Amino acid sequence: MSTSATASVSTHILDTSVGRPAGGVAVHLSARSGREADWQALGGSATDGDGRCKDLPALPEGTTHVRLDFAVEPYFEKFANVAKKQADAQQDAPANRDSGAGVFFPEVAITFAVVPGEHYHVPLLLNPFGYSVYRGS
Repeated sequence: MSTSATASVSTHILDTSVGRPAGGVAVHLSARSGREADWQALGGSATDGDGRCKDLPALPEGTTHVRLDFAVEPYFEKFANVAKKQADAQQDAPANRDSGAGVFFPEVAITFAVVPGEHYHVPLLLNPFGYSVYRGS
């Protein structure tokens, strides 16, 4: 637990379709001081080779809600050939039966509530056709 008067946030991304960290994904951080308040863009970072964002901006005092926006489309476009080969190996894979866009989720936005003094580690488990998040440690 942080001893600060504000909450703190960290994140990492694991590409579960290939079992490795997702490096080079842009992550933007926003905060607000209540349900009715406007979002304030605080800045961003990108995941490193280990899939981690180690330099997200600090949250302002009074933050009650945080939003992490992950720009995953460029990441998947970079690895499209690898994903296509893997999908082709699966019977009735979505890439084989759908003729839509190559990336189903071009971005992922995660919004969560925070309280002062707590640290929130929010991992993103990502694949081309789904994602999940949880409060880590």
